[in-house]
Amino acid sequence: MSLINTQIKPFKATAFHNGKFVDVSNESVAGKWSVFVFYPADFTFVCPTELEDLAEQYSEFQKAGVEIYSVSTDTHFSHKAWHDTSDAIGKVTYPMIADPTHVLARNFEVLIEEEGMALRGTFVVNPEGQIKVMEVHDNGIGRVASELLRKVKAAQYIAAHPGEVCPAKWEEGAKTLTPSLDLVGKI
Repeated sequence: MSLINTQIKPFKATAFHNGKFVDVSNESVAGKWSVFVFYPADFTFVCPTELEDLAEQYSEFQKAGVEIYSVSTDTHFSHKAWHDTSDAIGKVTYPMIADPTHVLARNFEVLIEEEGMALRGTFVVNPEGQIKVMEVHDNGIGRVASELLRKVKAAQYIAAHPGEVCPAKWEEGAKTLTPSLDLVGKI
């Protein structure tokens, strides 16, 4: 069964955010677009490149009304230590959620049970708490923040324009499609 269009499950966690430890829950993310970016572990190799890329694009996500939450099964103390010692992670100003109990990784079905770490999973959640985009892949493959932002904007567009769909390579402001019998076989 796919998680697409399902509600995120209840959770409570601690995040490292702007020099402080803060509480984050399913209730605190409700009412706005959110992106959950799961990664295997702090102090690794591909992970800092992804989180730095997200940090460099963070203002664009904020302009779109989106909050980013990075999530690993490390503790919030580990997140702080990584933030304080890595130039790449030092750029991160979005919340870094700690999931040492694996509740979030299990809720989003990305936990590698035998390793106690998460797969690289990306989830776009609408203001109603429904998962609208999900991508999960091998931990050796890094993600691209600009492509994630494009997907978020497409999800926001179709939410605001029922009956329209965004074709491949759609960018904000580009033409969309309105599915109908007249379009069958003509694209």
